[in-house]
Amino acid sequence: MSCIFCKIATQEIPAKVVYEDEKVIAFHDINPQAPYHILVIPKKHLSTLLELTEEDKELIGHIYLVINQIAKDLGFAERGYRVVVNCKEEAGQTVFHLHFHVLAGRGMGWPPG
Repeated sequence: MSCIFCKIATQEIPAKVVYEDEKVIAFHDINPQAPYHILVIPKKHLSTLLELTEEDKELIGHIYLVINQIAKDLGFAERGYRVVVNCKEEAGQTVFHLHFHVLAGRGMGWPPG
């Protein structure tokens, strides 16, 4: 398997992990775009949002609960944060393993892209 995020999930590649359970792993982005830039990924390989099925809805809900917990644990929940998911190349996806960017620690502009 050549997916870099799958290798992080199986600890073949090191990462600065902030959360892990049986379904997901969260770690610091190596090219942060904000003071806090955490990536939250399912351990199950899904290339994009387009691969989600009915059976994945509990997993996606779990990911958002994990994001909330990370925000509280790292101390940026009260000030706020942004969650971004890019789907396919034109949206900016460069790693084809579903991942959620959690950005915090500075003001976020709008529109984002």
